[in-house]
Amino acid sequence: MNSRNLLVALVSLALLQGGWSLSALAATGQTSATGSKASTASKAPAKSQVSKAPAKKAVSKKAVSKKAVSKRAVKSTFRKVSLRRNAAAARPAADEAALALDRLGNPLLRSAAFLVVNGTTGVVILERKSDAVLPIASITKLMTAMVVLDAGQSLGEEIVVTADDIDTVKGTGSRLAMGTRLTREEMLQLALMSSENRAASALARHYPGGAGAFVEAMNVKARLIGLGETRFSDSTGLNPDNVSSPRDLVRMVTAAATYPLIREFSTTSERHVMIRGRLHRFGNTNSLVRSPDWQIGLSKTGYIREAGRCLVMQAWLFEQPLIIVLMDSEGRYTRTADAVRIKKWLEAAGAQRVAVLEPNGS
Repeated sequence: MNSRNLLVALVSLALLQGGWSLSALAATGQTSATGSKASTASKAPAKSQVSKAPAKKAVSKKAVSKKAVSKRAVKSTFRKVSLRRNAAAARPAADEAALALDRLGNPLLRSAAFLVVNGTTGVVILERKSDAVLPIASITKLMTAMVVLDAGQSLGEEIVVTADDIDTVKGTGSRLAMGTRLTREEMLQLALMSSENRAASALARHYPGGAGAFVEAMNVKARLIGLGETRFSDSTGLNPDNVSSPRDLVRMVTAAATYPLIREFSTTSERHVMIRGRLHRFGNTNSLVRSPDWQIGLSKTGYIREAGRCLVMQAWLFEQPLIIVLMDSEGRYTRTADAVRIKKWLEAAGAQRVAVLEPNGS
């Protein structure tokens, strides 16, 4: 055995005594090599993980973004709810027209004076201060319309708005500018439907004899139809000297309802009119004419500070013409809310109230 072989044998013996073998040593070497390769390989994914890290951050940003969107959506929802609440506050709330009764079972109304009558039988259904003489504001325009139609002037004739039609009493505005030309029919409809003061003034000025003769004719007409407590000083109602009582106004509504054009024009919901090359929309001042819950045959609203808010209507209920007169309401929506209360009360009363409304009822 040469020295080399002897050295190998001694090493092998030492390894065997230590629990090692040459094959195990060889395997260890391979494992070590594989391990170093694996270590090297493990570093490569680390690089790819680093490159993917921004993606995770991006996902995180998206999550944050979604949260932010969610928060914005919640805020937006709150804003919308708030706006709806504000809008609801601007309209008459449902509770405002809630039906409350007094100790006699009659509806509690917020108008200072009122009268509700069956237009066929004349039976008084509700009343408060029905003889009180009060300013009537634009309710005046029902008489204005009757006098215009009684004169028999051409409805197709054009009449012109001038400086004489400007409101110098209350300073109200108008979309009928100086020089506006409309037919008498258009002026009449705007006066009744939209309570246009310049239209009512122009109608009076173009009456035979002028505005003075027109007002005189209004007062003559009032006496002819039995309005003993009614006086007129102008054709618009801006003058607080135009006065009447709920009882007289029932008679005036009854008389006005015999004119088909007054019924039609006062209950039209809107009309578009060409003024100086531009189309203007005019709406009805009584929102109830647009309600499917109401069948209204005639309507007119009125307002000046001295009169408060007023409303007169001929409305059909239980196939009977009901005349409603509401005077001196304080709130913007009180007059229409009172009308709704009256309707609810009559409908809730059912057969008991039908007996009162029928022509042969007591």
